[in-house]
Amino acid sequence: MEPPVEPRARRLFGGSARALGDLATSPFRADRDRIVGSPFFTRLGGVTQVVSPGGSGLLVHNRLTHSLKVAQVARAIAERLTADGHQRDLVEKLGGCDPDVVEAAALAHDLGHPPFGHLGERVLDRLARHRLGLTDGFEGNAQSYRIVTSTEIRGAATTGLDLTAAVRAAMLKYPWTRLDHPDPHPRTMDPPPRGATPPPDDPDSGSAKFGAYRTELDDLRQARAPFAGRIADWQQTVEASVMDTADDIAYAIHDVEDFYRVGVLQQGAVAAELMAWQREGGHLRAITDSALATSARRPGSSIERLRRQLHHKDAWIADDEAFAAAVEHVREELVEGLLALPFDGSIEAEQYVARFSARWTTRFVDAITVVEQPAVRSGHVLLAPAQWHEVQVLKFVHHRFVLARPDLALHQRGQARLLDTLVEALREWLLDPEEESRLPRRLHDLVELAEAELHPRTPDRIGKARGRAIVDFVAQLTDSQAVAMLDALSGRSGALWTDAFVL
Repeated sequence: MEPPVEPRARRLFGGSARALGDLATSPFRADRDRIVGSPFFTRLGGVTQVVSPGGSGLLVHNRLTHSLKVAQVARAIAERLTADGHQRDLVEKLGGCDPDVVEAAALAHDLGHPPFGHLGERVLDRLARHRLGLTDGFEGNAQSYRIVTSTEIRGAATTGLDLTAAVRAAMLKYPWTRLDHPDPHPRTMDPPPRGATPPPDDPDSGSAKFGAYRTELDDLRQARAPFAGRIADWQQTVEASVMDTADDIAYAIHDVEDFYRVGVLQQGAVAAELMAWQREGGHLRAITDSALATSARRPGSSIERLRRQLHHKDAWIADDEAFAAAVEHVREELVEGLLALPFDGSIEAEQYVARFSARWTTRFVDAITVVEQPAVRSGHVLLAPAQWHEVQVLKFVHHRFVLARPDLALHQRGQARLLDTLVEALREWLLDPEEESRLPRRLHDLVELAEAELHPRTPDRIGKARGRAIVDFVAQLTDSQAVAMLDALSGRSGALWTDAFVL
């Protein structure tokens, strides 16, 4: 029997697990177990996917159940690729694809998501850059990477989860920093990879999406080193590409499922949009972009804008015939299928939802392929064109009929204000010299960690360390903990001792 893998050596394993076949226990399975055993993973049960878990009163996905489904889909894709002899050879050439690696990466990919989901991500990024002076700001993927490499405090050491290089590399959907790695930076490419474009409201701030902060750059380099010469330095590993594709598939299916259950997704509205475009597509394609923008409420116009956006952003795969076929397939499966009867909570309704999800998941997993030279906006692992367009149409339904709702916007504006106020209250607490000894212990530890990461001659080193600690602290709260902490800091809570759980 082989001796156990020492922690430092574990971090150097990269690529396929095939070389580890003689080990009684794969270190990649140990990675998976470490992730699942982490309190950061448990916390995801209280973090928003789309609707806050504590606010819906119904069973909707949270970040934990989302991560579990992504892991399930990712493993299915990896097992399919490794069972196909032709694709397996290409996968090995590109660095390998181990099912345990992609499952572990999928379980870890959302560890850094803050309270209130993508809304919280945007708010924390704005506050980090403009109020706390952090050039790197905040990004959920980079925060996940930070958690597994540095901020999980176990005893006296801040060792993260001590994951292997392969799993850490597989977590990197966006294997670059915000501003300066690699050089030349992906945002300067034409076209840039997905996520590398700066946010439209701040074009000088660097990439909107990125995989690691500068404090974790050395770790990123070490994780990616085994893949040098096999894939481009800005490109995902095959295992990261599998995880990313699985994330897209799970998101497209289960968000539609959630809002059918809740009763928000109504057959009439979805049918009107899709069928109007099918009837009037020729006319809609002929009108100008500005004219289309003025007719936003006209059925069919929103999905026509989607068609144009796909051609603009993803000309490498966008195809009008495939798009029309996708609209028809979604109409048949969703409008005439799932949405035909309101969800009533019956066993029959639950079974119908389960069959809908299983049918779509199988359809997408079976359409996965691997390419040696992908388009810049694609990974090495991708869906066939027909299914790629279907994912886009399913995601459109969610965006158009859920995310664009004014009642959701009202809810989210309140959440954004809550985070803004919470960050400011914590900053004031940190700046109060009389309160230093009474700071939450976790916040105190995070300040020390952030200070140790910065070069001694960093301008305003203490201020930046405090800013990063505040961001780390808030990002580690659940939705309900963020609400409870602000209530306590605002004097609205009278439950003195029960509020201590957020500290």
